Amino acid sequence: MGIAGTAGDREPMASSVESIQPVFPRSQENAMANEPMHPTDQGQQPESAPGQDSDILTTSQGAPVSDTDHSLKTGERGPTLLQDHHLREKIMHFDHERIPERVVHARGAGAHGFFTSYGNAEELTRANFLKPGRTTRVFVRFSTVVGSRGSMDTARDTRGFATKFYTDEGIFDLVGNNMPVFFIQDGIKFPDLVHAAKPHPDREIPQAQSAHDTFWDFVSLHTPAQAHVMWQMSDRAIPRSYRMMEGFGVHTFRMVNALGKSSLVKFHWKPKLGVHSLVWEESQLAGGADPDFHRRDLAEAIDAGALPEWELGVQIFEDDGTSSFEGIDLLDPTKFVPEELAPVQPLGKMVLDRNPENYFAQTEQVAFHPGHLVPGIDITDDPLLQARLFSYQDTQLTRLGGPNFAQIPVNQPQAPVNDMFRDGLHQHRVPEGIAPYKPNSLDGGCPYMAQLGSGQLPPLEFPQPIDAGRKERSEPASFSDHYSQARLFYLSLSGVERAHVQQSYTFELGKCTDVQVRQRQVDCLANIDTGLAAGVARALGLPAPAAQELGEPERSPALSQIGKSWPVDGRKIGVVFDRNNHDDALAIRSALSERGMAPLLVSARGGEIAGGVAIDRTYLTARSIEFDALVLVGPLPPAPDAEAPLDAKAGDAGSAGDLVDPRAGLLINEAYRHCKAIICLPGESSGLLRAVGLPDEAPGVSVVEVSAVADSAARLLSTHRAWERFPAAR
Repeated sequence: MGIAGTAGDREPMASSVESIQPVFPRSQENAMANEPMHPTDQGQQPESAPGQDSDILTTSQGAPVSDTDHSLKTGERGPTLLQDHHLREKIMHFDHERIPERVVHARGAGAHGFFTSYGNAEELTRANFLKPGRTTRVFVRFSTVVGSRGSMDTARDTRGFATKFYTDEGIFDLVGNNMPVFFIQDGIKFPDLVHAAKPHPDREIPQAQSAHDTFWDFVSLHTPAQAHVMWQMSDRAIPRSYRMMEGFGVHTFRMVNALGKSSLVKFHWKPKLGVHSLVWEESQLAGGADPDFHRRDLAEAIDAGALPEWELGVQIFEDDGTSSFEGIDLLDPTKFVPEELAPVQPLGKMVLDRNPENYFAQTEQVAFHPGHLVPGIDITDDPLLQARLFSYQDTQLTRLGGPNFAQIPVNQPQAPVNDMFRDGLHQHRVPEGIAPYKPNSLDGGCPYMAQLGSGQLPPLEFPQPIDAGRKERSEPASFSDHYSQARLFYLSLSGVERAHVQQSYTFELGKCTDVQVRQRQVDCLANIDTGLAAGVARALGLPAPAAQELGEPERSPALSQIGKSWPVDGRKIGVVFDRNNHDDALAIRSALSERGMAPLLVSARGGEIAGGVAIDRTYLTARSIEFDALVLVGPLPPAPDAEAPLDAKAGDAGSAGDLVDPRAGLLINEAYRHCKAIICLPGESSGLLRAVGLPDEAPGVSVVEVSAVADSAARLLSTHRAWERFPAAR
């Protein structure tokens, strides 16, 4: 099934954003209002909830406070009085500053933005936000899954990708991940999965990691998890940036058009910058050097104007009653459909353009729910999705203090609300009328029911036929295939990516102390790929499983991150120089900025250089993980503090004596080892690589004049890395 529209129709720009006017029912005029909207909304700002807007210190009730340093006591040394309301209020609020963190997806980063429809979905759905000319405000939260709020961003883990659309028909939450499959097929297994993945209950370790016995014990026994584990052992589990991360709705949803015709769809988010990942050593270094690596990257990119963008698209399947496509069960969340079989049809573009004003108020309190739907989008009978419809609502009651979490500003819909609910913790609305029940006559029968006909829309739920049957705990036979899609994914990767997968299994299983768990998982791998199983077994010192006859799937090139070229907007370039040769550094910085890249000046010490330009990083604070490429503006002689007692990085064994500062040498060596682009200038700069023991000529290494640096960087970075430098590529 196709969707009307061509690529030429899909070029909405931020400047075309239409005015978005908030709509408030009369009963909410004095209630807590919505978040500030996109700045192009004709300068309009909706009413906001009361903030810290007093010139003097007050209690939370607005009473002035003249002393917040001393408790009210009976005399200078006497006991504190219970009547000290300010003391009790101040301590009480402090005691409750922390709300329960999410059991999963606790560590997150968020951003505001807007979604612009391409206007080509009317044959598919009657959802208003996908109609022509529609622009909708959004809030997006990215997250890891297993770790606590205090864990590192770069752990090997699945990532959450949840988007809240503030449509004129209510909230639509697209709550997905960066992988299109999941570990389990039925929501009843979710507590088992999470308990296995979380730290061991006796010692509460390891944090934010799957490299331990309980996780691998579970997935080696619950073999439906094998497809997702294969994705998690790939580079997809350690994204370079949230800006370079694909998103998936995971489940199959239903779309219904204005005529009542139903289609089944799978949602996809396609990043403008392409899908890119860290290498394993980078992720480990970042976990120690900068645990906030991903949230910092997202915030800094938005502040710098390198606005992250994604296209929202769908794969479309005929709703013929079978819930299957090309032999793939569409209700099995451990299965995905290759894009070569069902191309992704773009529906619109999302741009994130504003960082949260307050992390707790917005990123922490935002509440997503896969049951937050709009007319024209409905759920299916996927048994994992069905359980999520209960779980998410139940979770918000505990985390956000009761049933009124939709009144928190970041969760408030833009559409008018009259739910007839009353009271409860944190009730901020002051409803009109005295009859919050149906039917009533005292309020004139209000609110009225939505009616069919007369131009009004049909009900939210699609009238799906349900076969008569008996109550039972079972699953369809099509759910029993646990290995073919893991094999399809693995064989679709490049040689470099497959080598990384093998290394990941070896590392993770090597952290398990139970030999039976290791062996059982290696036996599972034999059902996916004989070479992979044998390689992991050899590295772990285990007997290789017997070779099995395995089918050859049609590979899906779309699954590999290698082989394409991408825009370089916002890519970070370290311009490494000595303060005595700053003229070239400034020229390079200017040229890179003009091409949309983000140059960072790196030198031995901080401060400013000519023209008041600040040095962004010093050898003490810089690490290779932050940069996508390096430009070396030599010479880079050792600075006075290049001593191990002052900076441990100065003790790097790869230092080059009196020729190169050892910390610069470490920076260069790590960037080379991680296959990043390195650009040198003719003359002394080109000799820097030899000085630290690296070849002058290698894939991804370029020696060019100052005027050609920006072009060289754009060309080398368009493929993300110099993949040819990886041993597996040779």
